[in-house]
Amino acid sequence: MRLVKPSIEYIWATESPLEVIERAGRTCYKSEDKITGESSARFVEMLVNRGHEAMVEHVSASYRVICDRGVTHEIVRHRLFSFAQESTRYCNYKGGVAYIIPSWMPGIAEGELTAESLGEQYGAWGDDDPRLIWLRNMLVQERAYLDLLTGGWQAQQARSVLPNSLKTEIIITGNLRQWRQFLRLRCDRAAHPQMREVAGMILDDIMGRIPVLFGDFEGL
Repeated sequence: MRLVKPSIEYIWATESPLEVIERAGRTCYKSEDKITGESSARFVEMLVNRGHEAMVEHVSASYRVICDRGVTHEIVRHRLFSFAQESTRYCNYKGGVAYIIPSWMPGIAEGELTAESLGEQYGAWGDDDPRLIWLRNMLVQERAYLDLLTGGWQAQQARSVLPNSLKTEIIITGNLRQWRQFLRLRCDRAAHPQMREVAGMILDDIMGRIPVLFGDFEGL
C-alpha cells in the first residue's frame, strides 16, 4: 500500500477578479464612471465589510484536492460547487491501494508499506499503539480488495471493502461567494480535523492570491 498526505492544487480563477466584481457592482448604480485603475480593491473591500457578497458570485475558482473519501463526503454537501471526483467504479487499484495519513497520527511516513516492512518501520510502537492498529487495518483492507479482484470481482464490486481512509482526488469549482462560505465553515475549529487540514491549505493559497476577498478569514 502507499501512504500519502493530503494536498491541494490551484487550477484556475477568473482573470482580474476584483475588476469583474467592481464592474458588476457598479452596474447596479450606474456608477461605472468612478472606475479607476486603483478603485477595485477599495470597492470590493467595502462590499465584503457590508456583507453585500452577491457581487462576489461573478467570479469563480477551481482547486484539485487530494484527501480521503471521508472528507469528500463532506465536501460534496456544498451543492453549489461543481465536482469531478476519482471514481472507485472505474479506477482499478490492482497495483496497490493508496491511503491518506490522518492528521492526528504523527510519525507515519509517506511512501510504500508492506506487511513485511511494517514491523521494521513501526514495530517499536507496540501492538496497542493506535497508529499501528490503523496501519495493520489498512493492509488488511488492501489485501481483501486485491484478493477480490483476483477472484474475478470488478473494481466497482471490490470497492465495497475499501475504507474512508482511501486516497481520492476531487476537482472543486465554484464562485468565490461559495468558497467564502465553504472556508468559513470548514476552517472553523468545530470542523473535522482532516477537513480543516485541506480547507486551511486552500485558504492559505487563495488568501495569497486575492487577499481583499479572504483577508478577513485570517486567523481561522
